[in-house]
Amino acid sequence: MTALRLENISKSFGNFLANHNINLEIQPGSIHGILGENGAGKSTLMKIISGVYQPDIGEIYVQNKPLKTISPQTAIRHGIGMIHQHFMLIPELSVTENIILGSRSQFHLNLEKKASEITQMGKAYGLEVPATAKVKDLPIGTQQRVEILKALYRQASILILDEPTAVLTPSEVKSLFQILRQLAENHHTILFISHKLNEVMEICDTVTVLRKGEVIATTKTQDTTPKALAEMMVGREVNFTPKKTVKTPENKPKNKVILDVENLQVKNDLGILTVKGVSFELHRGEILGVAGVDGNGQRELADSLVGLREIFGGNIRFNHPENQPLTVGYIPEDRQTTGLILNFSLARNLILKLFRFLPFCRYGFLQNKTVNRNGEDAIKKFDIRTQNPQLPVKFLSGGNQQKIILAREFSQNPTLIVAMQPTRGLDIGATEFVKQCLLEQKERGAAILYISTELEEILAVSDRIAVIFNGQFVEILDASDATVEQVGYLMSNGIRN
Repeated sequence: MTALRLENISKSFGNFLANHNINLEIQPGSIHGILGENGAGKSTLMKIISGVYQPDIGEIYVQNKPLKTISPQTAIRHGIGMIHQHFMLIPELSVTENIILGSRSQFHLNLEKKASEITQMGKAYGLEVPATAKVKDLPIGTQQRVEILKALYRQASILILDEPTAVLTPSEVKSLFQILRQLAENHHTILFISHKLNEVMEICDTVTVLRKGEVIATTKTQDTTPKALAEMMVGREVNFTPKKTVKTPENKPKNKVILDVENLQVKNDLGILTVKGVSFELHRGEILGVAGVDGNGQRELADSLVGLREIFGGNIRFNHPENQPLTVGYIPEDRQTTGLILNFSLARNLILKLFRFLPFCRYGFLQNKTVNRNGEDAIKKFDIRTQNPQLPVKFLSGGNQQKIILAREFSQNPTLIVAMQPTRGLDIGATEFVKQCLLEQKERGAAILYISTELEEILAVSDRIAVIFNGQFVEILDASDATVEQVGYLMSNGIRN
């Protein structure tokens, strides 16, 4: 008996075919990976399984029983729970209130009793959480545990995890994998959607690859390799190590400092000092990578450099290149909250910085033909997977949303680029594209601050690497002789080995 079976599932949005004739079988008690480029149809398919979308055609079977009607309530009743990449929690409510919200309860709600039940449930599943704490006060890894418990509280036996490690630290990923293995051993079935091939190879029993809305292959992970999976995903050979020109100490540009930061101090939203005396220089045509575990002041550092956050102390000095205005491009950490207006069209998101100026605005009126033409040009240049520049960006995949931000931020050939987690949540093809775009901007002469928790990416693209720990740069290394072990030790301990 299969835990979940899909037969001939298809789904379109207008002229865009998101899923085409999908056939899939998931075995009970297994961890089944779903791979594919951003825009390959993974999220659409998972939303169909969880009842958010109705398929145009096709059937869904849970334990060989067909779902007569498909809705979130039907999915929950049949034991299907989805843990989204962007958590569906209410920050101001407690863990207990979030978990029981929307579930059937008695008229008189005994929160203390419910909190005790959830505490015991968490211990039983290895998902310990502080049941009375507010969600907003919890680290990301613990919030994810709350999401999983919320699904289990509703008796979910099939769990769908969408990019579950995108915002987790390495230790949190290790903990999550232990939890998933335990759940599988206890006969839960898990669909694991990810773009990280090494994680899929480590945690999944079987993997299905989607491309352009269709199933390309289903294979056991022990019978394949990351390279083979990557090529199935994108339909071509993938360059895991993009070419870069490393500026060694002998050929670093002299007297071309674009950004000079001295003793910078910045507070977070709670008024806590999180950037504590950071100093560095960033040269024209150079990528300075900032490596560190999430939550060590990276977000506050990035926001302060682009003027989104007031500095508490120190100095930030920008130096204009010869005979040119200084322009700044910013790739924010959260593309959906900070980078885009989701209800706006692709074309209008591309002109958010320029909508008041020619050629997009004349006499106070937007020039829609020009705006749409600019959108069509960006679609071609940045390989954005849609033909319609008027499509709201909320309907596009994460990778395509990120490409829109790149197209907008690079349109003015910025002097300085601050890239904050630019590949977070992206598949291997989109990651390759983003890194190559940044290397092209570097060759053009842009100064780039590349902030990421992905250590291998930092090593692949950077000229120098600054390791941040507890709000301070503990060391700045030349990328030409830095090692994973060396940088990883500094990230974890903040001291030289």
